[in-house]
Amino acid sequence: MLADMQSVMPSWFWPEPNYRYRPSGPNRRASGSLMELTIDVPCSCPSCGKCILRMQSSRRKMKFLGLMMMLNFFIYFLVEISRSYSQGKSDAAHPNIPHKHFWRKSKLSEAFWNRKQQHLDQIENPQMLYHSDSSNSSNTSHLELAQISHKWNYNSTGTAGHCEPDLEMATQIKDYNSLPQRFKDFLLYMRCRSYPMLTDAPGVCSEPTFLLFAVKSLAHHFDRRQAIRQSWGRAGVLGNHRVAAVFLLGNTAPIDHFPNISALVHHEAMLHGDLLQWDYRDTFFNLTLKEVLFLEWLGDRCPSARYVFKGDDDVFVNTHHILRYLDGLSGTKARDLFVGDVITKAGPHRDKKLKYYIPESVFVGQYPPYAGGGGYLYSGDVGLRLRNMSHHVLLYPIDDVYTGMCLQRLGLVPEKHKGFRTFDIEEKYRENACAYQSLMLVHPRNPQDVIKIWSWINDPKLNC
Repeated sequence: MLADMQSVMPSWFWPEPNYRYRPSGPNRRASGSLMELTIDVPCSCPSCGKCILRMQSSRRKMKFLGLMMMLNFFIYFLVEISRSYSQGKSDAAHPNIPHKHFWRKSKLSEAFWNRKQQHLDQIENPQMLYHSDSSNSSNTSHLELAQISHKWNYNSTGTAGHCEPDLEMATQIKDYNSLPQRFKDFLLYMRCRSYPMLTDAPGVCSEPTFLLFAVKSLAHHFDRRQAIRQSWGRAGVLGNHRVAAVFLLGNTAPIDHFPNISALVHHEAMLHGDLLQWDYRDTFFNLTLKEVLFLEWLGDRCPSARYVFKGDDDVFVNTHHILRYLDGLSGTKARDLFVGDVITKAGPHRDKKLKYYIPESVFVGQYPPYAGGGGYLYSGDVGLRLRNMSHHVLLYPIDDVYTGMCLQRLGLVPEKHKGFRTFDIEEKYRENACAYQSLMLVHPRNPQDVIKIWSWINDPKLNC
């Protein structure tokens, strides 16, 4: 019986058996001289034989249940595969549309510029406008957005040539009355983007232009413009490439206590044919306006310019090195070119004493990467794209940051180039002619320095 039980029951089914010697008595059995060793196995049955039969029956039931479970799992697996296959075929004809809207309107900012730009962005993204929740009282209708767009980005000064101040600003910005006057002036005329042109230069791009210099200047900076004409901005053929230059001017206003020099500016324009002047007040915060007006001129008068250098009138530029650099470009690099002294991870200044001061009530957030306004270089193709994008970005009081905002929306990142030194070079190298050979731009330099450095780098005896 012991052998039979061991063959039927696994060793782990029962608890450990109780090994003991059977006590002596009449039922004692001997096997030779050894006491017989017996094993007591727990059993609730009167007869151990019946218990073994029941255990065999239980084992067969367990096997049967296991097979049934495996069969059910196999059938479930086949059903799921069939369902996935049929759903895949039907998805092509009947796409699965989510119940929730994919486009969601972001919460309107409390800062004035951010809030107005968000409204304009809704116009550019019809999906956001279409899926807007009409139950939200903060949403703006399509008609209202169109009116905002017309007011803020497509305003014309009209036949009278004047743009009226927007007096609603005093109620739209909570701390308007405490802002510096220069900032109030910017906000009052922020919606104005088109002004009459006083002086044009239609002959500048009458021939195919490889490199166009666009120099920001003030009307009374006669000496700076003349120094540039006699040095790095000289129009003509240089290094087998045609180079041209224009100077970008606004108008002097009596409120800024400038003397009337309009006759002198007119004479200069007639003499050189390289002045672009618009009838708006030329201030620091209006440099962004000068930027968008030039981009419009570029698209209308000089769309074939291959490259554009835009900078201030107090910089020295190594035109030779720029032309060598441009000659080495091709393909996407040439088409998407935008290089300069790039500033990253910057934000608005909150100190009212600084001319770059931006109040939190007007703008919040970090600036995108942008090139310092002392000077940067970009392709004509990028210039035309900037022109189009500027129609969809509100004017911002800092022009180089504004250009960075437009680039960001174009999906372009300005490239930092070590040849642009908008914060000057070490003092010990400033009188070393060879120090300027590998540079593209150095800022600042006065007119005398510009002419002197230009003569240095063009000296045939220079050996660096």
